[in-house]
Amino acid sequence: MIQGSWKALGWIGLAELLALCLWFSASVIALELSVIWNLDPSAEGWLSASVPIGFVIGALVSASFGIADRFKPRKIFALSAFLGAILNSLLIFVDTAFWGILLRILTGITLAGVYPIAVKMLSQWFPKKRGLAMGILIAALTLGSAFPHVVVMLFSSLDWKVVILCSSLFALLSTIIIIYCVKDAPVQSKQQPFSFRLIKKVVTNKPIMLINYGYFGHNWELYAMWTWLPVFLSASFITYSEDIPYWLVALSSFACIGIAGGFGSVIGGLISDKIGRANLTILSMFISAVCSIGIGFTFGHSIWLTLFIAIIWGMSIISDSAQFSAAVSENAEEEYVGTALTFQMCIGFLITIVSINLIPILQNFIGWEWVFTILAIGPILGIIFMMKYKRYEKAKG
Repeated sequence: MIQGSWKALGWIGLAELLALCLWFSASVIALELSVIWNLDPSAEGWLSASVPIGFVIGALVSASFGIADRFKPRKIFALSAFLGAILNSLLIFVDTAFWGILLRILTGITLAGVYPIAVKMLSQWFPKKRGLAMGILIAALTLGSAFPHVVVMLFSSLDWKVVILCSSLFALLSTIIIIYCVKDAPVQSKQQPFSFRLIKKVVTNKPIMLINYGYFGHNWELYAMWTWLPVFLSASFITYSEDIPYWLVALSSFACIGIAGGFGSVIGGLISDKIGRANLTILSMFISAVCSIGIGFTFGHSIWLTLFIAIIWGMSIISDSAQFSAAVSENAEEEYVGTALTFQMCIGFLITIVSINLIPILQNFIGWEWVFTILAIGPILGIIFMMKYKRYEKAKG
């Protein structure tokens, strides 16, 4: 264990939490923005999908030019968070959907210099047995992604611009923390750069692709759930009782996504090295699939039953996230580790764009009672592929 690693993890995790507030900063005020920008219901999905689009672009550009290997990760993180804060704050001056969505895509590009870079910094501080540390980092990511709901809860009576400005200020604070509170790891590990010519080796590596297929199923569900669960909770609570205050919806969303997800990430990180990455992913996806199918039956009924299932869903849907990347890094040869991880991340986030936009379209036809069942397809297929990977591991020895 490197001396000072847990202190570094604490600061990196806090910086990650604050910077990731940018991800859903516009999604939580989508109702206000849809009026200002004259968005139709289907376009609201693109508002949320714009950040993953930018993230994929940013990840590909960063990996293609080996930015994480050419510059100090800490400086990349700080600059990315700073630029993300500036771009996000510009939303308060925008009154058309085109410029608004463009700014969200650019914000997503900057976040590609935050999350993957934080993972690299963490790998330098924890060269071995980083399951718990990775779980804590993903918990920070989850809490940060959900934190705009807390801002909405506290300032729902004020202008929507307060939410945007608060998220930007958090990202600026993240920049300060990374610059002044985080030190470079004493041992600098070098991640192998992305290369298009090496993709063939990735796609012909059977265990890696089985893991990737599991991850693709996981991502099909994850960000669509994070995007639309708050809308589902609002509609369900209002159907149950028209007197439900808006702050309760915001608090419930934060509890189900942020708190439950953070707890699930840490638990997943704790047990992944003990029961095996494949077993953890299978268990997590089974539970999340059951929740995605079952939560619709609670629509408009008991609030506590809805929240119970949503909290279990929030825990299970993210508890396996880090283990897919860890499994790929363990199965890829050193020559193409960077390419394998970039390929996994980019395809996975491209898939989220489809599922995020599909939910509001299908909701118009089958209602909130059934629409989340479509998300269960992802983890069900993911389980099948991870079981195949598990059998491959067992046969190999």
